[in-house]
Amino acid sequence: MCDFKSALIFLEKDGEGMAVNPFKKGEGKALVYASYQRLLDQWGIPIQEEDVATEFGQTHLITAGESSNPPLLLFHGVGDNSALMWIYNISELSKHFYVIAVDTMGGPGKSEPNNSYNKSFDQAIWIDQVLQHFSLDMINIAGVSNGSYLASYYTITNPAKVNKMIGLAGGVKVSMLKMMMLFLPEALLPSSEKTTRKLLRKLCAPDTSVVFEENQEIMSHWTYLLKYYNNRSMMFHKYKSFTLNELSILKEKALYLIGEHDRLSNYPAAIEELDRNQISYKIIPNAGHGINHEQASRINQEIINYVIGSNA
Repeated sequence: MCDFKSALIFLEKDGEGMAVNPFKKGEGKALVYASYQRLLDQWGIPIQEEDVATEFGQTHLITAGESSNPPLLLFHGVGDNSALMWIYNISELSKHFYVIAVDTMGGPGKSEPNNSYNKSFDQAIWIDQVLQHFSLDMINIAGVSNGSYLASYYTITNPAKVNKMIGLAGGVKVSMLKMMMLFLPEALLPSSEKTTRKLLRKLCAPDTSVVFEENQEIMSHWTYLLKYYNNRSMMFHKYKSFTLNELSILKEKALYLIGEHDRLSNYPAAIEELDRNQISYKIIPNAGHGINHEQASRINQEIINYVIGSNA
């Protein structure tokens, strides 16, 4: 998909070695960052942004809500970022939680990998270092798509530190073939708002892509990401199949919310795996892979009810 000359653009010198660059061009990064800020402006609530040093680079965090509230760590999916992912959730969630939205290392947000990222990245160590910044011993954690995997993986590797975990548009079985089939050919076409619209309509339930399409800033942001994001920068994340013992941890702590029309998460083998391991899940009507945008009010309430209780 890219020749040697293009690959060189994706990498930049960083002291002792080569640090991966999540953006193909500097001008693309500038466009994404400017749009990122405009999306944050739409959140409509007080927030704080900060960059936290970890051994794998600077991790960009957005916090909202009272620090005395139960902490809720949020992870977005591949190919997006916190500003885009939580735009329709943050206002309600921040009333009940101290929300910490994390820009994934290697993703097209504001986190900046260093040369250690592509040498020795470990998701659990990285998340631990984020938590150390806040001096948190116990958290709730939620994520969408790849963020659901990160939440699941951290829960399995650090069960004593996780109270409740919510996986959105995810599960415990991943099909790379289904992912390729869903994102192609749009991922290979020249980036344009038309291409973005076609892809979103494949990801969403019938008629729910309007939640994206009616927000011009979201459409512009998605188009910038499709054009300028270097998805090779996520290749340093390692993924594993969970053992039966590990899945038993999720049985005790996890809830998965899966869209009725989500072709990446709602298919027989994926649902059978959840059933076989007695892991809790709910199928959310009229939602696809963009579940927390398509059915924002329902998802917000499901998270609140699961973590705090139905009387919240």
